[in-house]
Amino acid sequence: MHEAFTEFAILLLISAAAGAIALRLRQPVLIAYIVVGIVAGPAVLGLVSAQGEVDLLAQVGVAVLLFLVGLKLDIKEIKHLGPVALATGLGQLAFTIVFGFVLTRVLGRPPLEALYIAIALTFSSTIIIVKLLSDKRELESLHGRIAVGFLIVQDLAVVLAMMVMSATGGNADQGLTQIFLSLGWRIAVAAVGMFVLMRWVLPPLVAAMARSQELLLVFAVAWGTGLAALGEWAGFSREAGAFLAGFSLASTAYRDGIGARLSGLRDFLLLFFFLDLGAKLDLSALSGEVMPSIVLAVFVLIGNPLIVMAIMGFMGYRSRTGFLAGLTVAQISEFSIIFIAMGVSFGHVGSDTLGLVTLVGLITIALSTYLILFSHPLYDRLAPWLQRFQRKVPHRELAGTDGMSITSGAPEVVVLGLGRYGIRLLRGLERAGFSVLGADFDPDRTRSLRRDGLSVRYGDVTERAFLDELPLAGAHWVVSALPDVASTRSLVEALREHGFRGSIAIVAREPGDDIELQSLDVDLILEPVSDAVDRTIDTLSHAMQRTRQPA
Repeated sequence: MHEAFTEFAILLLISAAAGAIALRLRQPVLIAYIVVGIVAGPAVLGLVSAQGEVDLLAQVGVAVLLFLVGLKLDIKEIKHLGPVALATGLGQLAFTIVFGFVLTRVLGRPPLEALYIAIALTFSSTIIIVKLLSDKRELESLHGRIAVGFLIVQDLAVVLAMMVMSATGGNADQGLTQIFLSLGWRIAVAAVGMFVLMRWVLPPLVAAMARSQELLLVFAVAWGTGLAALGEWAGFSREAGAFLAGFSLASTAYRDGIGARLSGLRDFLLLFFFLDLGAKLDLSALSGEVMPSIVLAVFVLIGNPLIVMAIMGFMGYRSRTGFLAGLTVAQISEFSIIFIAMGVSFGHVGSDTLGLVTLVGLITIALSTYLILFSHPLYDRLAPWLQRFQRKVPHRELAGTDGMSITSGAPEVVVLGLGRYGIRLLRGLERAGFSVLGADFDPDRTRSLRRDGLSVRYGDVTERAFLDELPLAGAHWVVSALPDVASTRSLVEALREHGFRGSIAIVAREPGDDIELQSLDVDLILEPVSDAVDRTIDTLSHAMQRTRQPA
């Protein structure tokens, strides 16, 4: 026990250091954890000897991950999945499975193994994508909402694939009809059980547990692991059982509190899954998987975004929206590795397949992270070639211009980028008596603001052609409230090329952005965080002066 504790301490210290390096390189920490597992495993340093303990924590981590996935899938949200999210999600799944299977067969893999790999290539990492979009403040953008929608479709597909795989795990001699009949009646029983629990049992039980936050956390973990064990006993899988446990609590009023408390535990326990994975990889076997992994990684990095762009273009979205949404599926996820690991445990595929998919994951996650971080300048460079993925009339986005209200005459101020800050700025300037026009790339947002009586236009403010359509000649000020430095820089350059002679104000969102933006030819740099803090200090100072007792 003493040796196991020391080993755990060393692994955690190495993982923390490797994670810090990964963050410095703007990479997800899971890549660092897999590398640490490889280095600490028997292939290199041989530090991982407490394999049973690490493996148990890894299994609990996977169960908690699936529990949280189910917890986020509220029935109401599933009902309101948009047609574009559903069509794009299902289309991408079908494309990747079919072409991935063909490509893997060409690489010499047997049919069952090729099917496993093709399915694994379809899943994208919800955790990584949501984190990247959130950091870029694009989670509420049009492409961000679409991406989250088809990631939900992928999450549902993950669980269904795991259920089917579990049903076939120990029944290799049965026919497909028997397998699916067996799976069907078990799903029916599980559905009835979930309905009864969610309708009459869980609401009062969770309410009683929620009287203590500590007890609520213990209950959530117990419920997730308990149903995971029950799912395995019932012939599904631990993962499917954990997902159903989370889904059964998704409609309760306490799901956000449970999710917030379990997120840190999930990240900690998944550390051991990736350490365990890295430690089990046979480096000698991986040497023969380098070229196949590169071929499959290129397929994921290019093929998945292209099919998303094609589907969204056909449905009436601009190439820019399709490109930004498509980049979110240019990697495989932790679920892909978990899926293949389950296949190894059932004897359907070998450990070399797990190594191959892990290599594909390392390559695609690392590269797609940078693709998403620099998506806007990347689109600007590729735009001439990407126009073929857009209809001549992108009707679904142009619907955002219907019924548009425009200020009479030229506006005094034009606000470009209507996120939270831009909307407050637009409303505030209008209340102050200025003639204001807003513009944004999100058709849903522009429609909502027009219903509120605000003067807005729909369009991509970084495109020079759209700037030509705006009444900038008589405007005194243009205020850029765009979310990132690259877009702001592109906008300022476009305004100068357009010949705008008024004043330009730009918003520095993050600490340090103001230094990078000072090189631009602008009249004013707004710093929301610093301005808010200064105002708070003034307000507090006046309040404290009033309450200060005389000496």
